[in-house]
Amino acid sequence: MRHLPGDDLATTAGWSDLVEELDRWKDAGRVATFWWRDDDAAVASSRLDRLVSIAGHIPISLAVIPAMADPGLGAWLGRASRSGQASRLAILQHGWRHASYAVNGKKSEFPAGRPRHAVAADLAAGRARLVGLFGTRALPVLAPPWNRFDSCFVPLLAAWGLQAISRLKPRGTAWPSPGVAEVNVHVDLVAWAGNRGFIGEGVALGGLVRHLQARRRSEVDADEPTGILTHHLVQDDQTDDFLRRLAEVTSVHRASRWLDAAEVFAGVPRTRR
Repeated sequence: MRHLPGDDLATTAGWSDLVEELDRWKDAGRVATFWWRDDDAAVASSRLDRLVSIAGHIPISLAVIPAMADPGLGAWLGRASRSGQASRLAILQHGWRHASYAVNGKKSEFPAGRPRHAVAADLAAGRARLVGLFGTRALPVLAPPWNRFDSCFVPLLAAWGLQAISRLKPRGTAWPSPGVAEVNVHVDLVAWAGNRGFIGEGVALGGLVRHLQARRRSEVDADEPTGILTHHLVQDDQTDDFLRRLAEVTSVHRASRWLDAAEVFAGVPRTRR
């Protein structure tokens, strides 16, 4: 996966920088697209309610941990449907158990040394459980835990009903394997290496502006929408405030648009019951 030119968490930006970058897209007759992924969903909770409330009209793709998914989450989606919110929510597959099998190095549920038959079994089990719980709302998209999925396993995805993958950082190609698309996120709002709080307004905006600039200049894939990543279970008040402001700024600018999952993963069909 490629890094942005000058990709450095020390690089910061302000709201005016974001608006000015969107203005450049407008002047070029283009629209900057965004999408939102939230990881580690398993049960309905007040934190999940808060996330959806903050998002308002903005669609969210919920990456659900299949082995931990509570049937009550499906009921929660049913209640959201009655309020009109469910149409903006889609389900992605967040691995299987969110367990690390890495012997050395960073955590990964799908490291290079793991047996292919074990990886295939987890992929199939996760897909079957999410379709059983959520039906057509469960897209055939893998969002691997810790955003790590060794590339040697990518060809397995299509064989087990998964037709797209979503990781972190700008994609190298839209189709990393035949029948498998890739659409990534680019700014994780959690400071995992620090206090697990908000990464900070300047750093978050810096990441968004850098990716938008790189897309506009064709330094990365211009067709990949700029993605933000949240984790509702550890989300703090500062993150909430940032997301509210981001929603406000992007919603009123004529050169920005938030995509729903069907648009993000266009060409990836939903599985019917």
